[in-house]
Amino acid sequence: MGRAGLILGWLGGRGDPRRAVVVALVSTVVVLGAIGWAIVHAPNWPAVQDAFFNPEAFADALPDLVVAFGTNIALFSIAEVLILGLGLGVAALRGLPGPAFFPVRALATVYVDLFRAVPGILVIFLLGFGIPGLGIEGVPADPFIWAVVALTLIYSAYVSEVYRAGIESIHPSQEAAARSLGLSRLQALRHVILPQAVRRVIPPLLNDFIGLQKDTVLVSLIGVVEIFRTASIKESASFNFTPYVAVAVVFVVITIPLARVTEWLASRDRRRQAVGGFR
Repeated sequence: MGRAGLILGWLGGRGDPRRAVVVALVSTVVVLGAIGWAIVHAPNWPAVQDAFFNPEAFADALPDLVVAFGTNIALFSIAEVLILGLGLGVAALRGLPGPAFFPVRALATVYVDLFRAVPGILVIFLLGFGIPGLGIEGVPADPFIWAVVALTLIYSAYVSEVYRAGIESIHPSQEAAARSLGLSRLQALRHVILPQAVRRVIPPLLNDFIGLQKDTVLVSLIGVVEIFRTASIKESASFNFTPYVAVAVVFVVITIPLARVTEWLASRDRRRQAVGGFR
């Protein structure tokens, strides 16, 4: 039997998982190889390579970009804590029952609709330039502060809807059982509904925070010196776009593991629901 016959025998039939892995691997290599060949044989590839993939420029920019990424991490970390609290508060306000709370529900709804409708970059511009431009005594002019405020207002609107979906996913019998034990509506919400709802929405919350992490680069437009602004400074000094590619590499290294963790949590959540509840 020849080498080809041995390989075919090892792969087995169509249902063999080893065959599927090999076919997927070969097809991936072929597709990526074809794309790579087309790129490197393009007429202007040498110029593009020097402008975007210059090794010397990459090595020169990366250390400063990693240091500047600390500002993005600070923005992300502070905003995330504020978003978790504000988003939950807005979701709770939108769920208040009775006609007496209609104005509160209406204001919460207007807030969510407004900040989900207006592009984030406009919110950042309006707060970052507009509020300090009023010249009100005691109002800070630090762009970092207004960057945090803008990101918090933008993402709290989205996160509140995630919370609200989690709260509404809890069966009404849970609240009824809590009320039958003597708990008030607020106590039932705090001790019974919210713990289950928050646990269910952890995967979509992580997805929102991955988006928040990437959107921290938008605040460079109001003067915050973070990773993207640092790359812009280096590009202006060298007339080479490689620092932007380095920024992309930094975000890929940080974001992809977070995305895999999110998928794992979502998968675990589905498995737990399939067996009849949370452990």
